[in-house]
Amino acid sequence: MKQVLRKIWKKFFNAIFHFPPVQWVIAAIIALPIWVVYFTSRIKITNYETYKKYRDKPAIFMFWHGRMMMLSPIICIGRMRSYVIASQHADGRLMAKVERLFGLRAVYGSGSRGGVAVLRDSIAVLQRGDYSMCISPDGPSGPSLRVHPGALYLAQKTGAPLIPVCFSASRAFFMRRWDSLMVAKPFSRVTCHVGQPFFIDKNLTEAEFEQRRLEFEDIMYKQLREMDAEFNLPPVARDLKSSEYKNQLRAQRAARRAQRKGIQQ
Repeated sequence: MKQVLRKIWKKFFNAIFHFPPVQWVIAAIIALPIWVVYFTSRIKITNYETYKKYRDKPAIFMFWHGRMMMLSPIICIGRMRSYVIASQHADGRLMAKVERLFGLRAVYGSGSRGGVAVLRDSIAVLQRGDYSMCISPDGPSGPSLRVHPGALYLAQKTGAPLIPVCFSASRAFFMRRWDSLMVAKPFSRVTCHVGQPFFIDKNLTEAEFEQRRLEFEDIMYKQLREMDAEFNLPPVARDLKSSEYKNQLRAQRAARRAQRKGIQQ
């Protein structure tokens, strides 16, 4: 009986969760504490000149999936004109609504669903000349802290520079997710670093392209490590995939339940 009720509740919740007005309410609830953290924290942005130069030009701002929280208000306050790539799933559409509250528009798609369409739409955005793109190269499902080649193809096709961006915070916790999402706490010291533009030549061979991908991945990875080291934060796990991480959590819960039953017997 309990399993039947759980299934009924899950179907009901999913139906409500997919309803756009409900998602807008949830998005507002998510955005509010982010603004609270922003206005109660000391924000330091390094290399802001690069940000100002490219915030409304055809550039691709790159950030790890687990480091999106405090970039949203910084983007909003900094008056960036940009699109973000969002997953077509319900949670992706919810996060797109959250980002819309911070001024970012959405291009829907992912590597597994709508990849060709999202590349075409992103090229069109950059070719307009007055908007940038914001992309998390390890999203939406990992592996964590690894750069997928899609953003580099986009840079190669359009000539737009890749600009690595990351934030870290003195007071934060990491959610139990594949991407170890960093949630900054109020009254923190928040640092945001904007990296130097990184260009992908249009005439690269396949091997040269892969070498440039690895170079850029190393830049982004070192950027995160150095910023976290400033606050003595624990290292974030690399190469985690969403599906594999969820399976690990399920296996751990099953093991704990089996252990409890063994103790009770």
